[in-house]
Amino acid sequence: MPLKVEAAGSRCLLTKFEDQVVVVTGAGSGMGQAMVQEFVAEGARVAALDINFVSAKRTVEGLDNPESALAVEVDVSDVESVEASIRQVREWAGRVDVLCNNAGIIDSFRPAHEISLAEWHRTLAVNLTGPFLMSRAVIPQMLEQSGGAIINTASISAFSAAGGGTAYTASKHGVLGLTRQLTFDYGRQGIRVNAICPGATATGLTMPEGGSETLPDSETEIARTPAGRWCEPREIARMAVYLASEDAAFIHGAAMVIDGGWLTAARNPI
Repeated sequence: MPLKVEAAGSRCLLTKFEDQVVVVTGAGSGMGQAMVQEFVAEGARVAALDINFVSAKRTVEGLDNPESALAVEVDVSDVESVEASIRQVREWAGRVDVLCNNAGIIDSFRPAHEISLAEWHRTLAVNLTGPFLMSRAVIPQMLEQSGGAIINTASISAFSAAGGGTAYTASKHGVLGLTRQLTFDYGRQGIRVNAICPGATATGLTMPEGGSETLPDSETEIARTPAGRWCEPREIARMAVYLASEDAAFIHGAAMVIDGGWLTAARNPI
């Protein structure tokens, strides 16, 4: 889709996503909230989905133009909730052009012999089954309209251990596998699927106050990475915008690592 240009006083604004509809899960905070803000700024209509409706609504109300977004409650691990949320988006906007599967949870950093079966199931249900269910819900329409983009939030834990516990690491490896299989199945039909693999990002999920018996205090170790700092949510959001745009038309099945050099340092610093 060519860029549309609008005059704005003495400036020209490039609106890459005008007339496009974007769905973002985990939109109530952190990277998801930043994605909503960035896509709206680029001219899209955005459905902000979160299991916490109050948080999703807060994200929408905080926008400069909240009429461009819709807050929707969803449990991405529940098929009925997912399908109901997508129906609501279609009733509001008529279509879905971009899906950002961003919702996720961290585990307790426990090894396999200590993690409970309930925590294992819940982590995989949100982090892996969630992107599968959301993708399955939007792909039929994307096929009908001959195109779309899906961006999955994976992690550097899709490549390396120690960024989480057994369940989290397994789930993020799975997200990368899902991304590649969806690319294989739908790429030639106009649906581009890619993954973003963040390193340590400054969100409430990943910046606990201090460590615990199982969750490390990572401030000192982050300072030892090549970038020497946490990633900001907006940096992840800008990558999502790029991958969803025509600028990335030749990018299929990629795992875009944004980690400040964490993996490049050839060791996991934690």
